[in-house]
Formats: sequence, C-alpha cells, structure tokens
Amino acid sequence: MKKEIIQTEKAPAAIGTYSQAVKVGKTVYLSGQIGLDPVSMELAGSVKSQLKQMFLNLRAVSEAAGGNLGDVVKLNIYLTDLSNFALVNEVMAEYFQQPYPARAAVGVSQLPRGALVEADGIMQIFD
Repeated sequence: MKKEIIQTEKAPAAIGTYSQAVKVGKTVYLSGQIGLDPVSMELAGSVKSQLKQMFLNLRAVSEAAGGNLGDVVKLNIYLTDLSNFALVNEVMAEYFQQPYPARAAVGVSQLPRGALVEADGIMQIFD
C-alpha cells in the first residue's frame, strides 16, 4: 500500500512542513485545520466563525480525499479556552450527524496564527 498526499485549494495551503492530509488505503489522516479562509489566508474573527471555517476546511480536505465528514471516525479538537466547549458542540452539530465520531477536546495555551480552535482527525472511507 502506498501513501497519497491530499491537496485542495478549497482549504488553506499548509503553513508548515506538512500535508493537508495523507491517505493510506482507505484511511485518511487529516492534518490540523484552523479557521483560516483558504483564499485570503486570514483568520476568521470570533470563536464561532473560526469553528465554522475550521469545519469547512476539514470538509474540503475530506472531500478531496474521496470522503466526507460522515466518514470521520476520530476527531481531535484543541481549544485555547475550554469555556467554548458548548459552542464546539453547537457548531459541530451543523457539520456532523449521528452517530458522531469519537472525539477528544483538549485545552491548549496557544495555536498557530493566534487561532482559538483547531481540529484534526482520522477518516475511514467506506464503500
């Protein structure tokens, strides 16, 4: 089995030494996405707008890999303020349907570009 590098212009270009995702067989490892607009490469303003853009970015990479957010089996969310946890649940419900993926939410002191939230995940493409 060989690995395939996933790249789409519908999500922000990598801002470091990583790929947007790597696909091995039917498993896709989604790199962390923050609320960057893929065209302007500017960070959305509020936590809610960053969450929405972050999930849009994850969706774009998922689709470029041949899947969709419904194929995500594990999601990791990193927050600079854990008091936004309820908002994560609210916005996530707009992009994911039950059964939801396994998930972790972790409080961190900082994220790239001053982002307030970031998410990465693992997707399994089912036929």
